[in-house]
Amino acid sequence: MNKMAAVLLGAAAFAGVGQVYAADLVVGVSWNNFQEERWKTDEAAIKKVLEADGVKYISTDAQSSASKQLTDVENLISQGANVLIVLAQDTDAIQPAVQKAVDEGIPVIGYDRLIENPKAFYITFDNKLVGTMQAQAVFAAAPKGNYVFIKGNAADPNADFVKSGQDIVVGPAIASGAIKNAGESYTDNWDPANAQKEMEQFLTKNNNKVDAVLSENDGMAGGVVAALAAQGLAGQVPVSGQDGDHAALNRIALGTQTVSVWKDARELGKEAATIAVELAKGTTLDKVDGSVMFDGGPKKVPMHSLFLKPVAITKDNLNIVIDAGWITKAEVCQGVPAGKAAVCG
Repeated sequence: MNKMAAVLLGAAAFAGVGQVYAADLVVGVSWNNFQEERWKTDEAAIKKVLEADGVKYISTDAQSSASKQLTDVENLISQGANVLIVLAQDTDAIQPAVQKAVDEGIPVIGYDRLIENPKAFYITFDNKLVGTMQAQAVFAAAPKGNYVFIKGNAADPNADFVKSGQDIVVGPAIASGAIKNAGESYTDNWDPANAQKEMEQFLTKNNNKVDAVLSENDGMAGGVVAALAAQGLAGQVPVSGQDGDHAALNRIALGTQTVSVWKDARELGKEAATIAVELAKGTTLDKVDGSVMFDGGPKKVPMHSLFLKPVAITKDNLNIVIDAGWITKAEVCQGVPAGKAAVCG
């Protein structure tokens, strides 16, 4: 073959590759538990980007099972996924499936939750900052007294990232004795029902003398508030959360939850989908726009990462989520008495 023929063949092959990417690219998403309100918003954002690019979307739901998620990832690969977005149920248990994917040249994005593999990409919000924002709002309302810490799933590094951020704020007060750790527990699967049981136990243990609760997400905050309400304490004890769940934002307006650190899932989904397409087209991890190196995980594995900034939502700035189209004013203000929250009139 002469050089000109080789050049023409190469050009044709390059054009063909472009057509394959446009028409046949498949993004596979492994959700750990799609029943949670939060992930439906993420999925819609991911789909919006992929549909605009003509990229196929396939997904699986592990239903909170680490073993099922291993099989799910295998299935996504067998269905032809060119790139994977994985929301891990268990950051350690998922490792074999992730390693198999990267060994086969399939890019993997650890979505919202860290998967420590140097060949994977990590995208999330700044979870340590989430914890700091939660603690700042609760500490402002209760600078001393008995604190309860309702943490997330022990197999999810985010639980410890959030707690480390909380400790920045309340740690000195605990050391001085102004704040007492009156109870602390991990919560299987971040489950609201489990959080409610934990809170009931801590209330019993402390004879209802609990002055503040640092709950790591909104679903669990709902369980905490239910336990407090059963003892006539809802609205008297500051409670934190995260995600901007609609029910939580309504609780903030009602006064039964103090803060929800809003992580706009639409932005996270959009960025993840955009990066997934870039990686599938051959962009290297270090060339992803805005990426930084992160080695703050439990195993200190260096990861190419992208961190988005969260926003603390309290009764004083509920207008932010309404103006952003995240939730309607009617939803925020449902059942809220006049004068309870400024945004509700």
